[in-house]
Amino acid sequence: MHLDLFQIISQNRDLPSAYEIMQQEIRPLVAVDIIEQLHRQFAILSGGRGKDGAPIITFPEYAGFSDIPDEDFLNVVTYLTSIPSLEAASIGFIIIIDRRRDKWSAVKASLTRIAGAFPGNLQLVFVLRPSRFIQRAIADIGIKLYRDDFKMKVPIIMLNSISDLHGYIDKSQLTRELGGTLEYGHSQWIHHRTAIENFAMTVKTTAQMLQTFGTDLAETELPNDVQCTEELLSSHTEQHNKLKDELKLAVKQGATLLTCIREPVTRSATSKLSPDELENVATVERLLAQLDETERAFDQFWSKHHLKLEQCLQLRHFEQDFREVKLALDNLMEMQAGFTDIGDSVSRVEHILKERKQLEERGQEPLEKAQSLALHGDQLIQNNHYAIDSIRPKCVELRRICDDFANETKKKYDILGKSLELHKQLDKASQWCEAGIYLLASQAVDKCQSQEGAETALCDIERFLETASDHQLLNPHLREIESQSNVQEMFEKRQVSLKKLAAKQTRPVQPVAPHPESSPKRASPKSIRPVTLGKAQRKMTSGLLSLHSDHIINELIETERVYVEELQSIIEGYASEMDNPDLIHLIPTAVSNKKEVLFGNLTEIYEFHNRIFLKELENCIENPELLGRCFLKRKEDLQIYEKYCQNKPRSEALWRQCGDSLFFQECQRKLDQKLSLDAYLLKPVQRITKYQLLLKEMLKCSKNSEGTAELEEALATVLDIIKSANDSMHQIAITGYEGDVHELGKLLLQGSFNVWTDHKKGHNKVKDLARFKPMQRHLFLYAKILLFCKKREENTDGHEKSPSYSFKNSLKMSTVGITENVKGDNKKFEIWYNGREEVYIIQVLSSIPFPISNYPVFNPPPPCLVGRVAEFGLPHVDSQSGKVLLTGCYFHPVFCSLGTRPSEMCGSHAAQPSGCLFQGSHGYRLCLIPPSFVPPPSVAKGASTQDRAFSVTASRLWNSLPPEVCHAPSLYTFTV
Repeated sequence: MHLDLFQIISQNRDLPSAYEIMQQEIRPLVAVDIIEQLHRQFAILSGGRGKDGAPIITFPEYAGFSDIPDEDFLNVVTYLTSIPSLEAASIGFIIIIDRRRDKWSAVKASLTRIAGAFPGNLQLVFVLRPSRFIQRAIADIGIKLYRDDFKMKVPIIMLNSISDLHGYIDKSQLTRELGGTLEYGHSQWIHHRTAIENFAMTVKTTAQMLQTFGTDLAETELPNDVQCTEELLSSHTEQHNKLKDELKLAVKQGATLLTCIREPVTRSATSKLSPDELENVATVERLLAQLDETERAFDQFWSKHHLKLEQCLQLRHFEQDFREVKLALDNLMEMQAGFTDIGDSVSRVEHILKERKQLEERGQEPLEKAQSLALHGDQLIQNNHYAIDSIRPKCVELRRICDDFANETKKKYDILGKSLELHKQLDKASQWCEAGIYLLASQAVDKCQSQEGAETALCDIERFLETASDHQLLNPHLREIESQSNVQEMFEKRQVSLKKLAAKQTRPVQPVAPHPESSPKRASPKSIRPVTLGKAQRKMTSGLLSLHSDHIINELIETERVYVEELQSIIEGYASEMDNPDLIHLIPTAVSNKKEVLFGNLTEIYEFHNRIFLKELENCIENPELLGRCFLKRKEDLQIYEKYCQNKPRSEALWRQCGDSLFFQECQRKLDQKLSLDAYLLKPVQRITKYQLLLKEMLKCSKNSEGTAELEEALATVLDIIKSANDSMHQIAITGYEGDVHELGKLLLQGSFNVWTDHKKGHNKVKDLARFKPMQRHLFLYAKILLFCKKREENTDGHEKSPSYSFKNSLKMSTVGITENVKGDNKKFEIWYNGREEVYIIQVLSSIPFPISNYPVFNPPPPCLVGRVAEFGLPHVDSQSGKVLLTGCYFHPVFCSLGTRPSEMCGSHAAQPSGCLFQGSHGYRLCLIPPSFVPPPSVAKGASTQDRAFSVTASRLWNSLPPEVCHAPSLYTFTV
């Protein structure tokens, strides 16, 4: 990707690309490295050139030339020879050694050092010999004697004066010290060289920064949510702006440097730049051109990347809006599907039509949002969005739902319109029948005895019968048609009788027909008016709610006192007696030194309720609005129930081993209690569940009153404690996990699922078979990790053992992806990571679970239900009422006889506490079994002939229940 960023620059063969600038090695020497040696000025590159363009290096008079270290000399000469262009350097350097004020020994030393250390290609060497006569003579002799010792392959020309030098090199290429006109300032030259090299390094660094940024952009994965996409777009934009600032700063630096180099020409029109200065200008211009090309390529790349990020953000917003609108539309369609009633009267149909109108008005907003979102999706598609394949199906889905709603609405309106018209006709027909009956009843028999009276009555009947066609009903299945036929038949009989009377007079008889004013007449539905509550009635309703809340407070406090007394009796009658030396011989060996296992932190719970909580609840008698605050204040203290529930499986296992011992029987006899210890050890579990029931009832009586918000928060707190306790009981049963489960944080969800694996890499067996048979796994979801465990259950001595969960695998949530639906199956979803190298297909074990906490409460109950004996909560028997209370899990009903055990019904899969049997009203039990363990629907496994007969009867009874009961099964006793 980073090569694409600079491809525009790379196409220009005259300029090195930015990529080449980054890859080329740094020169071994730069001006900064030898700045002190350069300032000595024992060798200079003035910028002058020979007649053929050869660069001139001058060694001016320098008193300490022989004392210069070899390394310093070599570094300076090497640096000076590296500055001219390759073309100029290939011609060869011209060296001018100025030793006019020096001795022959200095000339010899200079030539010897240059001959031995000069790194470049030499063309000529000019030596300005010493000006004094003796030294000049010695120099002439010396150059003849030692020429071969210098080992120079180029001519060494000895010059007597600078005028001789002018014969070889033009004055314009020589500095003023050599009689020339070339302007040269050594300090300014060093400054320019340092600035050019710094600018070149800046260009290289900037190119490297752009390459790194381009690589990061190319390797960035697009996020899956709006917030992360916005953060990524903001981060990349911020980095882009920062790099743009760096580019602008580098361009400004280059422009300033170029101005400084051209300053002499700008200042004086007659001034000209030396060839070296012209090369400096060319170098800076080349670097600026590279920066410009780099910036354009970077802008082009950033434009594409920024567009993709913006499109990604548009897509995430679209997907988020789609989910919200889809949810609203689904709710709307669900509400519409609930309108199945077509009414049984005109008023009912009109009421349904009004509700339909309200639903249509309520659905107007989500429907408009759906249409607007679909249009927005079309715009994204027209703008060549990269995710067209994802957007188009969602637009189609939204329009389909809108069309379905509109079509269904039209269909419903048509049906209701026909129903309304039919019921109006029925009402008219009914009124016609009533009017006919009234007419017949109002015709006095004594008046019909005369011919005139009979003819008058006959005319009334004929006129009435003429209106029959206006009220004729066509549907032969309508009950009102029979009524019409009966009325017409009565009129025809009366008509026959009246015709006989009109034709032949008979003697008068005594009238026996009822008077018209005494005949009954059905009141018209229009005369019924809704009754409104008066002030007295509203006051009465408010008073009833207040009385109900007082009753709940009293019940809470009374049951709290009983609860504290029961806890005290357990501690004093059982736990303390384990330290009684008179009974120590009766204590089973299995219980010895395990009192804390059997009783858990029961003493801690008792101390909290006896000393603190009961007293605070009693303060709420006069101020019921403080009840919620009381629970919130003790939110942390109520966490002790989680510890108790965690220990409960161990306590139950220990009780199963020794519950029949003489020690516990003796303690129960002393306490004169009907229930054994294990029933009382369930009290804390029952109590924490009872709190949420009472708080719910209290909320019903406290709507929009003081303390309602605190009551709602208190209910949420208690429900959270119950959930945490339930989850912790499952969590502590995890085995084989190497880390500490408690360090994983709060357990969010847990449950059993079918799991298939489909890995691209790994063991061949897993890869080839792809697991046609699913694995049964129990999943534990934490904020950062997902645990896969295998549920294990064993039976010991006929008792059901609490399940354990053997750890199998774990996935970090930060690395996984999720596919919501698998091949159109809404019961399955996928969890995958590492580019789908490992895929886990998860399937829920039941179709649509119905938590008991959502079951309807029937008041009064249906006629087929004798008594409702189940409420949500962990299963237990209430010592006061004898009712069975049930946990908020998912269940199916199974019927069996009293002698059948859960293990006989469901094999080794009977789960506790959900797989429990409860006694019915005629010696039978209704067992609620988890959906994954339900036996065949006919009869439970191992049932007797009597059970089969009862199962058939019970199934019929169950099928006769209202749909809401069958779809949300709870525990009831039946009269069969």
